[in-house]
Amino acid sequence: MTAPLWTQAALEAATGGALHGELRPIGGASIDTRTLQPGDLFFAIRGEARDGHDFVRAALDKGAGAAVVAASRAGEFSTHGPVLAVPEGSDDPVLDAMRRIGTAARARSQAAIVAVTGSVGKTGTKEALRHVLGAQGETHASVASYNNHWGVPLTLARMPESARFGVFEIGMNHADEILPLTAQVRPDVALITTVEPVHIEHFPSLSAIADAKGEIFSGLAPGGVAVINRDNPNFSRMLAHAHASKAGRVITFGEHEAADVRAHRILTRPDISVVDATVMGLSVTYQLGTPGRHVAMNSLGVMACVHALGADLARAALSLAGLKPPVGRGERTALRIAEGDAYLVDESYNANPASIRASLATLAGIDTCAKGRRIAVLGDMKELGEAGESLHRELAEAVKANGIDLVFTAGPLMRHLFEALPRESRGVAAHTADELTDAVVATLRPGDAVMVKGSNSMRMVRIVEAVKARYALPPDQREASLQAVR
Repeated sequence: MTAPLWTQAALEAATGGALHGELRPIGGASIDTRTLQPGDLFFAIRGEARDGHDFVRAALDKGAGAAVVAASRAGEFSTHGPVLAVPEGSDDPVLDAMRRIGTAARARSQAAIVAVTGSVGKTGTKEALRHVLGAQGETHASVASYNNHWGVPLTLARMPESARFGVFEIGMNHADEILPLTAQVRPDVALITTVEPVHIEHFPSLSAIADAKGEIFSGLAPGGVAVINRDNPNFSRMLAHAHASKAGRVITFGEHEAADVRAHRILTRPDISVVDATVMGLSVTYQLGTPGRHVAMNSLGVMACVHALGADLARAALSLAGLKPPVGRGERTALRIAEGDAYLVDESYNANPASIRASLATLAGIDTCAKGRRIAVLGDMKELGEAGESLHRELAEAVKANGIDLVFTAGPLMRHLFEALPRESRGVAAHTADELTDAVVATLRPGDAVMVKGSNSMRMVRIVEAVKARYALPPDQREASLQAVR
């Protein structure tokens, strides 16, 4: 029988709280009753719009192992189930309690811990590490993009004592946000994928973004390993942060001749990539089940982390062949349109200038039939500040360079790209994704490859959902159709 994630004694010791009622076996942790599973420890934190205490009864009714609540509110729930009443002394005592439980989880863990940050590729790299390390031992990792002030401590609170590896994603959009998160995680290995103009409206320069990303090294365990992209123009700045930390060594990756993990050749195909590399002097060739040059570059960072952890490089290289893209980050769906095949690439989760360029390059590599078109459906990129208009307009060069036939845009910023395109490349420009959906669905024809991407707040996923609803093949027919499109 699996040991409970938390005992009453451990919870009370970590939080200074007191349990009212009988604790049910704890198997997880949650802050959302919509996804809560029986046995989850429910944290009634205060969100931007709602107070978690409003959902305590619902959580207990769904079988929560216990609810963590402010001490002054505990009496309200005494007849509904077990509650852990935690001391008050801050704006959100429950969030503080979750942080303390996360700290306790890290203190008791013997796992080798990796933390990942970067302007682009955090989640994909985290998922790749989860995939390859999971084949070598029990691996705990962040769910989705749980990388902020509540996502990191929640992920720590969920970490079982038995885990051999832990993989944490750490994000930011302002300076000093990574500092407290990496201090909680205390990684043995910390990786920066790259530095790009993302969240640039909150920073005076790219160098300032590099400094903010470099904060991740401040939390390194003594003697830990800093992993840095050697190809990035801000390499020296990130290296300075690594040298100022407790890192015992630095491992670099990229195509640069001085990189410790160096790609000598990257072969990209519509459905896979093949990488010939040297990893700390060892020649390695491996296949990636997720296509795209940007994914191949991030895989070098993955291999650097595997080496730094002392895990098996050969097994990791073999595992990468089975890597599939996360939902909203390159997921591919076979379509059937008027008895012909077509192809959907879902990049709808988020967007910035670097990731859109990478996605356009990946779209360019998809084989289409003689009459098929490469179609990009792009939504506004957010948090670019005063540079927003020009950064959107400049994407016209990437559209042309990658041979994209038709572009649809959603949002006032993407309108600048739309107007910079030649007339024959213009599809439809709309203010929102919803206003664009019908036009995209109606324009698709056999042989097309369509890619949808935009900042998460643009809700480009609604276009993806509409295309799937209209044209997606049943699951048992998709692989054969994808092979035909390739």
